[in-house]
Amino acid sequence: QVQLIESGGGLVQAGDSLRLSCVASGRTFSTDAMGWFRQVPGKEREFVAAISSSGGRTNYADSVKGRFTISRDSARRMVALQMNSLKPEDTAVYFCVSDSAYSRIFSSSSARFWGQGTQVTVSS
Repeated sequence: QVQLIESGGGLVQAGDSLRLSCVASGRTFSTDAMGWFRQVPGKEREFVAAISSSGGRTNYADSVKGRFTISRDSARRMVALQMNSLKPEDTAVYFCVSDSAYSRIFSSSSARFWGQGTQVTVSS
């Protein structure tokens, strides 16, 4: 079993930056792929970013490419999402996810473990 606890959400203005963190516990963090999804009310969960267990591979949704950066710190069992140049359309609940397979981290139906989410609100 894996527990994922997100932090760092909040209310910011358009153009600001925010850094989300996710701390994992319960199993071997270093062998799991990690990622972030987001969801707004009434819509499906949307893939945002993923990072492989080694940190050598990353992928981003087109909507955040060039603005968001995912990173991981295995010693601290933490994955972070640095969000720059935030837009009102980035407003959502952001979820941290993990899975033993990198290929499964891109889909909300296959990523195995989920955090509770943290709210990000970007005002215009």
